[in-house]
Amino acid sequence: MHNDPPQTPTEVLDAAACWDLLRGVSVGHLAVLVDGYPEVFPVNYKVDHQSVVFRTGEGTKLRAAAGPLAVALEADGLDDASRKAWSVLIKGKADILEASDELLAGVGLTLFPWQAGDKDYFVRVVPTSVTGRRFTVTSPLTWWNHVEHPAGTGLK
Repeated sequence: MHNDPPQTPTEVLDAAACWDLLRGVSVGHLAVLVDGYPEVFPVNYKVDHQSVVFRTGEGTKLRAAAGPLAVALEADGLDDASRKAWSVLIKGKADILEASDELLAGVGLTLFPWQAGDKDYFVRVVPTSVTGRRFTVTSPLTWWNHVEHPAGTGLK
């Protein structure tokens, strides 16, 4: 018997809410396929209209993003006051951008990677899908009872 508080349903976010949340954070995780296996890289990004732009240097991330396969970018956040967490996932195609005056004066002006080094390439993820979820964070005390007697194990 559990005395867990009633769970609030997970909120499915529309695209506009997803973009608003993405604008509020600057770090996400880029997922690409490398030799048939997923690789995930943290990236600092900026929302630019209905796409996401990040900077990178030569290497695995750039080669995979420049390839023909789809990519995904995921970002998360937490509102401590409301105890609500969110997660947004963008799936689409990555395009390597030419460094133009317009790009550098726009999104490039405020796009600062955390890691030092040559980051001469701008990559835009153009989404074919934007999905998101928001949910109430469960108190850690809720899980204590579940750890003590894991469901389905027959342990008592």
